[in-house]
Amino acid sequence: MIETGADGRSWLLSGPTSSYALRLDDEDHLLHLHWGPRITLADVAALAGAPLPQWSFESPLDGREEYPVEGGPRFAEPALIVRTPDARGTGWAFGSARAAGDELRLAFRDPVTALSLTLHYRLRDGHDVVERWATVANTSPDTPLEVLRADSATWTLPVRGSWRLSQLHGRWGAESRLTRVPVGHGAHTIGSRRGHTGHGHLPWVALDADGAAGEEHGEVYSCALAWSGSWRLATRRLPDGTVQVTGGWGHDDTGLFRLAPGESRTTPVLAGVRSAEGFGGASAAWHAWQLAHVIPSAAQDRPVLYNSWEATGFEVSEAQQLALARRAAAIGTELFVVDDGWFGRRTSDRAGLGDWWPNPDRFPRGLAPLAEEVRALGMRFGVWVEPEMVNPDSDLYRAHPEWAQHVPGRAPTEFRNQLVLNLARADVAAFVEEQVHRLLESAPIDYVKWDFNRSFTDAGWPGQAFPERLWIDHVAALYGILDRLRAAHPSVAFESCSGGGGRIDLGILSRTDQVWTSDNTDPADRLAIQHGFGQLHPARVMAAWVTDSPNEQLNGRVSSLRFRFVSAMAGVLGVGGDLARWSAAELDEAREWISRYKEIRPVVQRGRLHRLLPPDGAGPSAVQYSLGDEVVVLAWLRAQSFGQPAAPVRLRGLDPGAVYVCQDTGQVHRAAVLLHHGLRTGLRGDLDAAVFRLRRAG
Repeated sequence: MIETGADGRSWLLSGPTSSYALRLDDEDHLLHLHWGPRITLADVAALAGAPLPQWSFESPLDGREEYPVEGGPRFAEPALIVRTPDARGTGWAFGSARAAGDELRLAFRDPVTALSLTLHYRLRDGHDVVERWATVANTSPDTPLEVLRADSATWTLPVRGSWRLSQLHGRWGAESRLTRVPVGHGAHTIGSRRGHTGHGHLPWVALDADGAAGEEHGEVYSCALAWSGSWRLATRRLPDGTVQVTGGWGHDDTGLFRLAPGESRTTPVLAGVRSAEGFGGASAAWHAWQLAHVIPSAAQDRPVLYNSWEATGFEVSEAQQLALARRAAAIGTELFVVDDGWFGRRTSDRAGLGDWWPNPDRFPRGLAPLAEEVRALGMRFGVWVEPEMVNPDSDLYRAHPEWAQHVPGRAPTEFRNQLVLNLARADVAAFVEEQVHRLLESAPIDYVKWDFNRSFTDAGWPGQAFPERLWIDHVAALYGILDRLRAAHPSVAFESCSGGGGRIDLGILSRTDQVWTSDNTDPADRLAIQHGFGQLHPARVMAAWVTDSPNEQLNGRVSSLRFRFVSAMAGVLGVGGDLARWSAAELDEAREWISRYKEIRPVVQRGRLHRLLPPDGAGPSAVQYSLGDEVVVLAWLRAQSFGQPAAPVRLRGLDPGAVYVCQDTGQVHRAAVLLHHGLRTGLRGDLDAAVFRLRRAG
């Protein structure tokens, strides 16, 4: 709901539990008033009447503006920095306000630079997530503008004694690790200048007042960016103690762009949510909003997948893939995916990227016969691609070496024996789109795993007058390609992958059906990765595989099939082991676990997540999903010492006056007991796990 004050210069956006308010002062400065529990327009008027502080050596605007710019009486870090040949800095005149549906637009114009700025606010019905972004336009008839920075938003937190910052950090194979630190004076900046979201951080932060929030209690403010290229989020504590979060596309000079006369740019969304119910409440708000308004076809549960990569590597053939498909179908998987090695001259990672047609020796009849046989087995069919990349040893590179990002006069830097195609070039983007389009028309393909295994290094564009535009335009081109491919092939699902979890953000999630969380499939390591991932994103998009034991890809850990399955059942279940080596007993057990997952899948993928016990201690860890009358609990025990029985797991979100029946044993549980005393899991030993299905009976 959007309300406008009587003077037409203040606005109030309200969701189910929170409100956001702002106003224009007499000099057209747009000031932040409130982000917190629900308030009324009368409260907004009272806040608007409070005078700004006056200090001799500080600006009264710093820490109080909605979107601080460079210029005028300001010293704080600006969200917008603009240059013309003759002018530096920005001065605003308010133009207009428009509230339509769930969106508020506030327009401003700088008469000196002829730059127009529109600030967008959106609060969707039934949600507390506020979406913010900006549009900048050059209204000059003849003067270009250079934009050094155009952040999506600046968020101002209420005054509290102190704040604690939560973020997700990591690296390849160890993504999404949750850490919390006090907010000190100055700036704490996270981001990526790799050309993609990166393994180092997810573009998300959360702040809790006085460091006192827990899973179920406390005041938490959280922000997340919808952008899949280089990015930056900065949390700042100003000299007077005010804390702000600002961010957007670009990190250092990777966010530069130019505006020709008449040209405009719209920044990605930087969304924010406030919860009075701790970190769990903030996660629940994020998840519900993404399922309703971000993730495509979120009401459709994702199928159980089998991927052949770890079974075959690059040694791929039609007969071998069909043999694996028969085994995968027999254990109940619903989607069979041929990974790397099916195309061009791709017999190793040294060749073939860019040549997206079936290898004639391995698939002499193309992919269609295999896809049809897979479908006849009752499964859908998918393939792996990496269309933004090229191997120097490829027909594409031999024909168009200029299509790869490179700096004139320097030898191209190869990582993984590959280079990055410059999608910012219209001809390259058109070629990539056409190649994938033809592939999807060549066979009954239901799923595409779209990979991106290499960061930008030599991000040059010979012949381009402003090569810096590559950083933003590459991602914009990717988005356009995915949007058009989805429109042309509406039945095809897409998964985002980037060497594991290197491209996970709200931007790519609005165009893909799920993401590859990490290349690390070790079930014990995955618990921490999944714990961090769920702070922002729902289980509905979190792909998780059961692979072989020992885990030869990573750490050699030996684990039971039970532990591997229960770990992966916390998200979108997949199988990636070499089924040709699994014993009959293992295949039978796998069939049982997959059958059980299908029973709990709607609750896991669409239910409310409760993080019951984190995977950060010696004791058990557990998560709970609730949907209607159904409750699913997944519990794990990494290790046990003598004399330390696994503690009961206290459930959450139940009606304390109800009773719940275990669907596997028939045991009746009183909700009040489960909430206060907990569920006894029976876990023991090392790497044990269990699944509990409960249904409300009255």
